[in-house]
Amino acid sequence: MQVEQVEKFSSDRLTASRLCAEDFSILCQMHQDPNVMATLYGIRADAQTRQYLQHNLDHWQRYRYGLWMFRDTDGNFVGRGGLRNVYIDSNDEIELAYALMPAYWGKGLATEMAKAILKVGFEYLDIAEVVCFTLTTNQASQRVMQKVGFQYDRNIIHANLPHVLYRLTITDWQRRR
Repeated sequence: MQVEQVEKFSSDRLTASRLCAEDFSILCQMHQDPNVMATLYGIRADAQTRQYLQHNLDHWQRYRYGLWMFRDTDGNFVGRGGLRNVYIDSNDEIELAYALMPAYWGKGLATEMAKAILKVGFEYLDIAEVVCFTLTTNQASQRVMQKVGFQYDRNIIHANLPHVLYRLTITDWQRRR
């Protein structure tokens, strides 16, 4: 089955909905939280968040997928995550991206979010391979990547900072299931 776009989906504890313009204020809260932004290149002013939002809305228009906003069963904002096209070391790649508000750290929600996004990407969007990367010092994010099946690929420089790049193919993902 070929699906052009997945705007909403859910997992055991989370509901995801496609990023939209109305998410600006909640993104501002996330982008101004020093704990969240410590591994995401620093605090962003509202104008930077507006650019970020527009860039990601444009991504949805161009690729028919992108970031989703995740909420818990009570409707509280947990974080954002999704699939984005990125350019790494002269290669076009599809990245699994995720970020959670600090109140939700350490509860397995990043792993749950990542698994749900990968299911959408591999089963409904016919994506063959996904990468994920983080700062070399972000051990928590690396653990999430490993839990969902990503394998270390190599060290890279991204945004002028040292990162580790992990990779997961649909074949490896299917083997783990």
